[in-house]
Amino acid sequence: MSQGRPGTAGSGRPGPSGARTRNRRPDQGGGQRRAGLASQRGRLTLTLVILMIGMVALAGRALQLQAIEAPAYAASAAANIQRGYNLLPARGQIADRNGVVMAASEPAVRIIVDPRMISRNGVDERVSMGPKETQKAAAAPKAVAKILAKRLGGVPEDYRDEVTQKGSDGKLSRYVVVKRHVSSYIFDLITKDMDAGNWYGVFSSSDPVRTYPSGTVASNVIGFVNGDGVGAGGLEYTLNSQLKGTEGKESYEASTYGRIPLGRNTLVPAVDGVSYNLTLDSQMQLTTQNALATAVRNTKAESGEAIVMNVRTGEILAMASMPTFDSSKLERTTSNEITNRAVETSYEPGSVEKVLTMAALADKGLVAPDTRVRVPASVTSGDGKITDSFDHDGLYLTARGVIAYSSNIGTTLLARKLSKSDFSSYLKAFGLGRSTGLPLPGEADGTIPGPSMPDFTRDQISFGQGMSVTAVQEAAAVAAVANGGVYHAPTIIASARDGDGNPVSVTRAPGRRVVSAKAAAEVRDMMEAVVTLKSDRAVPGYRTIGKTGTAQRIDPTCHCYRGYTASYAGIGPSEDPSILTYVVLNNPTKGHQGSEVALPVARQILSVALPRYGIEPSTTKAPKAPLEYKP
Repeated sequence: MSQGRPGTAGSGRPGPSGARTRNRRPDQGGGQRRAGLASQRGRLTLTLVILMIGMVALAGRALQLQAIEAPAYAASAAANIQRGYNLLPARGQIADRNGVVMAASEPAVRIIVDPRMISRNGVDERVSMGPKETQKAAAAPKAVAKILAKRLGGVPEDYRDEVTQKGSDGKLSRYVVVKRHVSSYIFDLITKDMDAGNWYGVFSSSDPVRTYPSGTVASNVIGFVNGDGVGAGGLEYTLNSQLKGTEGKESYEASTYGRIPLGRNTLVPAVDGVSYNLTLDSQMQLTTQNALATAVRNTKAESGEAIVMNVRTGEILAMASMPTFDSSKLERTTSNEITNRAVETSYEPGSVEKVLTMAALADKGLVAPDTRVRVPASVTSGDGKITDSFDHDGLYLTARGVIAYSSNIGTTLLARKLSKSDFSSYLKAFGLGRSTGLPLPGEADGTIPGPSMPDFTRDQISFGQGMSVTAVQEAAAVAAVANGGVYHAPTIIASARDGDGNPVSVTRAPGRRVVSAKAAAEVRDMMEAVVTLKSDRAVPGYRTIGKTGTAQRIDPTCHCYRGYTASYAGIGPSEDPSILTYVVLNNPTKGHQGSEVALPVARQILSVALPRYGIEPSTTKAPKAPLEYKP
């Protein structure tokens, strides 16, 4: 057998590469290359898909951030750089009718410390402190406490807690109030001390202090503000929403390093409060308070109230309540002293009420000054008897004499001519049984019986028992008789102006007629007999009219009568009534008759008031009209 050459086909021996070539398909090597290429393309495609997904996700997120959530993020960013503070308005002042300031606000500040800033002595928390800064920061709390003690009083230990105070989270606080109502001058001294020692962490904010220059004058009317500057008594309380004004606000953009110069700023100015001028006359008020205080002391009364009123307008010129207090010294004040008894306390008025009974009878044509009435020693009423405060057998009195002698029996017999429904209607028309509408807190309504009252109740209320009034109600009712039968609701606000000085309207109820001018004149005739009955009741230089009152007092501890309420209403001049004074003494123990303890006080006040308001002295003498008659 012949043999081929080495390395040739059919030899059955390996070729140069060492691989067998026998029976190999011609295209076998190219397929392997194509498979490798396909694998590479798959990986590339997968990579591209992943990249596309990532790009789509990024694009979606960008869309979300820039289009959908952009406003929210912008608002959040703006909020993070927004700073602001409230602008406090000036509280309106209260002055009397002549412009004498009775309540005003003076500039003052609130001293505030930042314990966290003090602990680092002003070094930003993002900055590391060096040895010297650390040492100074450690000494800061003690140094700041020493400065506060020096300027605010006390010792450094008194302020140690404030300058190191922690919040509920256990971290040092950023805002602690050290003292309120500090003068700006004191804070300037504190600032100088802080600057001199390169200390940080003490600040101030506006904190006006309310002052009452008149002290105790009309304090029960003016009232007071609490520690937060909010009205808490008297006119300060009822007019608080108008007096306080409206807060403003300034906001600005700031970075860590302070206000951004070209940042957005917004300013809403504060609106100062409304200021009021009262009808009160501070000088007349002082005179009234002094006279009342002396009477309460001399008669050893529990308390007292007094009112001076312009009968033509209902304006209150003075409203006193004893005991009283100083609005600037609340720490020494008791609740008994804060009470404004002229409006808050109701009582049985006693014989002053006879003025209204006679006015109703005269208006109905049932009584005139010379109407005759036989007055027995007593008269049966219900299950009991009515007597007079003085012993007598049978008397023969005119209606004028009934008022002059203040006969309960005579008044009862005359009042029985008036129907109970009419009587009740007149009492309501005179403003009894409901609030007068004065802008003062705690005004009592008093109580009057309705038209279905028992007969014995009509007897009682005819002379001022079995009903209750406040001093301001009774004063306004009697003033209506003096004013020709026209009732004016009592007023205490004369005018008002807003923070810019523009007038603010003050609502005032129009007068209303209660009884005829003729009936009112007839009752004034009767009231003048009260004054002419005794010479020591007259006001020098003036003819005056008046009515005494002595009522038994209800003692709530026993639900019985115990003690007395003594009162007197005096008005002048008789010819043209202008000024009323009404004095009430509660439970006096050194004398208890109205003519004995209350009349002299009212006469004293009226003798000052009449000339003060330009009332000309009388030029005629009071008539001596008959008080009695012979049967």
